[in-house]
Amino acid sequence: MSRIEPRNRTAGATPPPPILNSQGIGQIKSEMNLLDARLLGWWAQHGVTLLRLSLGIIFFWFGVQKFFPGVSSAEGLATRTISVLTFGAVPPGVSLPVLATWECAIGLGLLTGRFLRLTLLLLFAQMAGTFLPLVFFPEETFSVVPWVPNLEGQYIIKNLVLVSAGLVVGATARGGKLIMDARAAQTAERTQALHQRFRRRFHREP
Repeated sequence: MSRIEPRNRTAGATPPPPILNSQGIGQIKSEMNLLDARLLGWWAQHGVTLLRLSLGIIFFWFGVQKFFPGVSSAEGLATRTISVLTFGAVPPGVSLPVLATWECAIGLGLLTGRFLRLTLLLLFAQMAGTFLPLVFFPEETFSVVPWVPNLEGQYIIKNLVLVSAGLVVGATARGGKLIMDARAAQTAERTQALHQRFRRRFHREP
């Protein structure tokens, strides 16, 4: 009599996936660190330039709109703020083109990278003026003064981001760069401190 062999239940079954060992996990971490370093390196190399160009686009775009009365949503508050500052001496027909030219000049300076220090001074002066409607016209910029800004108030408050971006661009106006590596950044800070002390003491570049 023939003997019936028991069926091998594992025959033809899909083998279980291999379990990652410490070497495989280490390889994955190494690849992720390499990708992270490349990404951060690209950000450090191009981030400030992209920030400067973004600021330039915003200022030039918004400035051009002010050459056409009724196009910019901010022109009413802007012209009335200038009127308050000048005690009514500058009418909207004059202040709006001046403001448009000012903003376009800032935009072109940022886009081209030319006369960057002067451009940033114009930017900070213009930004200081943009916050004045919160003081002069609180009923028009807040739903609940001073805690809940309306759309116009939010439009103004977001300029804090533009001011901060201008500070970052200004910090690299002398050719400085962002440094990704922490140790390299610490070394650069020490070198910069020595450079500044030398310049203050001898009133010249080392």
